[in-house]
This record gives sequence, C-alpha cells and structure tokens, in this order.
Amino acid sequence: MVQPTLDRSIELRLASATPRRPARWGSAFLQQNLASIGGEIVLVALIIVGIIGPFVAPYDPLKVQMTQRLHPPSAEHWMGTDELGRDIWSRMLHGSRATLSTVVFVLAIVMVFGIPIGAIGGYVGGWTDEVFMRVSDLILAFPPLVLAMALVVALKPSLTTAMLAVALVRWPRYARLVRAQVLTFKQRAFVEAARAVGVSERRILLRQILPNCLDPVYVRATVDAGFIVLTTASLSFIGLGAQPPQPEWGAMVASGRTYMINNWWVGVFPGLAIMLAVTGFVLVGDEIRDRLDPTLRR
Repeated sequence: MVQPTLDRSIELRLASATPRRPARWGSAFLQQNLASIGGEIVLVALIIVGIIGPFVAPYDPLKVQMTQRLHPPSAEHWMGTDELGRDIWSRMLHGSRATLSTVVFVLAIVMVFGIPIGAIGGYVGGWTDEVFMRVSDLILAFPPLVLAMALVVALKPSLTTAMLAVALVRWPRYARLVRAQVLTFKQRAFVEAARAVGVSERRILLRQILPNCLDPVYVRATVDAGFIVLTTASLSFIGLGAQPPQPEWGAMVASGRTYMINNWWVGVFPGLAIMLAVTGFVLVGDEIRDRLDPTLRR
C-alpha cells in the first residue's frame, strides 16, 4: 500500500514541474535576445529610412523660412524647426541617408584594402608581411579621431574627406585581424593536404583559408559601423565633416548646442538618432559574435 502512494506523489511532482519548463526557457530566451532584437529593429529602421526617407520628407531640408524659426514640435513640424526655420524632421530623414552611405562607403574601403593586405602578409610572410605590419603600426600609433582630424584638416573639410579619413584609420585593424586568422589556418592539416595533392598556393589562400577567416571580420564590421557613425558625426560636429547647409546629424547637433537651454529640440533629436544608431550596431555586432562563436553564448 505504500508503493502506489509514493508513485502517485512522484507523478504529481512531475506533472506540476513539466509545464513550467517552457515558460522558464522562453523567459531566458527573451532576456538573452531582447537587446539584439532591439538592435535589429533599430538597424532595419535606419536602412528603411535611409532609403526612402528623402522621398517622404514633408519639407525641403534646405529651404530657409525665417518666419518659422525655432518653432517647437507640433503637428505641422513633428520635431520643430531650427534657427533658420528648416524642418528638423525632414533634415533628419535626409541625414539618415548620409549616415547610411557613410557606413557603407567606409566599410567597403576598409575591407577592400584591409582583407587583402592582411591575407597576403600573413600567408606570404617575410619582408612583405613586415612592410604591411610596420605601416599598420604607424597608423595605429595615433588615436583614430585625432588622426582623422589631422587628415581632414590637411585636405578640404567635407563629408567625403571625412569618410576617407575614417577609412584610412580603420583598415589596419582589419588587416591585422585577417593576418592573425591566416597565420592560424595555414598550419592546419587541410592546408597541408591541399598542398600534397598539388593545389596552387593562390587557390589555397583564396578557397581554403580566406573563407574561414571572415567570421571575425563580419563581427568587427558590424561593431565598427557604430564607431564610423560616431566618428563621422564628431568630425561634422567640429566643422570638419559635412558642411552647411548639408543635413547631417553631427552638424545638426553642432548647430543646436547654442539653443540647447531654450530650444532643446534643435540638438536633442539628432543626438538621439546618433545614439540609437551606434547602440543598434553594437548590439547586432554582439549578437553576430555570439552566433558565430557558440562558446561565447551564456
């Protein structure tokens, strides 16, 4: 008579415990991925706004209307107007395209230069690797923002010059990252096997080694996108990036700092846009890193 009671007790405990497991698992899943989901939403919104924003802007972002200057947010002007009466919402939409274009342009340049330099230097070695690494050491010896400022000052300040300067100070990091990966993979058994069957060195590098080296590059590029947004906005903020009247978030923050006390909306909304863009890129970069490297998952 004791055994059935004991079995019944065990069954009740199992029955009460089983439904709770999916709930706990779902809660942990949401807590782990909520930040990355938020980052993905921000990035998708940035891409959509960057593509269609200029076409749906309600006002001309360059049109000066002194009779409308410094109007607070309203139904007519969702984010108010600036010191020249220009609609801030329209300028934000146009500025999103400038931000998105900057990220794509800079990442394209650093990958085109950084990946081949790192791959060739790591695989060939010798004086070729030495020259590439000493050049990268020279660039990395200076703070990125300071070096970018010096390059823009030496040239003509503009958004294009700022993008080129940011790309120049970032490519060594990609070169070193790829070089380290190549040095690791070129000692693997599958590379030796490819050599043994007569595969050319060029084919080994391009087909066997390089594809295995790109996962860290994807993570670096996503996180660096936030740095690119912040650095370009900083250059525009101090007058070395986008020039008036071009709508760009950093330049808009600079123009709004004079009116921060009484007309906060002029500088706050562009600043929030920069913060959201940088945060979104960083969160998505962390998520990509966790997906590509399961050992980092919590």
